[in-house]
Amino acid sequence: MTTPVGRSAPVIGIVGPTATGKSDLGVALALALGGEVVGADASQLYRGMDIGTAKLPYAARQGVVHHQLDVLDVREEASVAAYQRSARADLDDIGSRGRVALLVGGSGLYVRAALDRLEIPPTDPAVRARLADELERVGVAVLRDRLVAADPVAAEAIEPQNGRRIVRALEVIELTGRPFSATLPTRDFLRPAIVIGLRSPRDVLDERIDARVRRMWADGLLEEVAALAAYGLREGRTASRAVGYAQALGQLDGRLTQAEAQEETTRLTRRLVRRQESWFGADPRIQWLDAEAPDLLDRALTVVQRDIPDNG
Repeated sequence: MTTPVGRSAPVIGIVGPTATGKSDLGVALALALGGEVVGADASQLYRGMDIGTAKLPYAARQGVVHHQLDVLDVREEASVAAYQRSARADLDDIGSRGRVALLVGGSGLYVRAALDRLEIPPTDPAVRARLADELERVGVAVLRDRLVAADPVAAEAIEPQNGRRIVRALEVIELTGRPFSATLPTRDFLRPAIVIGLRSPRDVLDERIDARVRRMWADGLLEEVAALAAYGLREGRTASRAVGYAQALGQLDGRLTQAEAQEETTRLTRRLVRRQESWFGADPRIQWLDAEAPDLLDRALTVVQRDIPDNG
């Protein structure tokens, strides 16, 4: 049964670490409120990347319309700027039809790009390619030292081994002459929003990640990756580096055994969870719920109904 929420309903965000059940709660809330889901998971943008991204199968979506899934070819590079334009257009369209928009996902920058006043700085493929080549030649430590000298605030905010983000920061500094940190998002919603965060105990998440990784291989991740490789997965700068997909490619190419591929995927997923906990945990606007609560949907509805005006 649909719960009335009024015409001026804010966007409802559902965020948090991997493996906390965000997608399932998004569907349940959409069914309860008469809503549609806009994805905020960078890897789920790619067509065919299903098993390794835990993308909800159609049956599990229970008829709820999902946006920002399966919109990129694996050879294309995901862009925060392009996502921002498309996701905001989806949110506007859903609201204009009197539906409730739910933004669901764990890619922190994508969530902020959709919800917050966020300036996306310019990009230049030639500059980025030059810096990326330099990263390959001299290593991430050298480029990070350069970033520390140019913009210590940005260097502090970026994980030291995240070469891709360091390259991006140096690119922006070169193109704009301004610190990359000047373009980082502020916590200022573009439109009214309620953001629910899901969290689970660390040991529960670790066990769940272990089981998820084993299930990915059992469910046919290698076959999925082999099929995507035929469509250019290896040539895709973003898709080929996704956790699980890079390791499956390594196994297919003989660089990793299956045990090594699974162990590396588990380790990197746990690291991702730590980063997500840090990213979302620093945002005071998020209202946190226990992902393990048996009455999670009721608790989420209480949060939503407390803050949504009823103009219906």
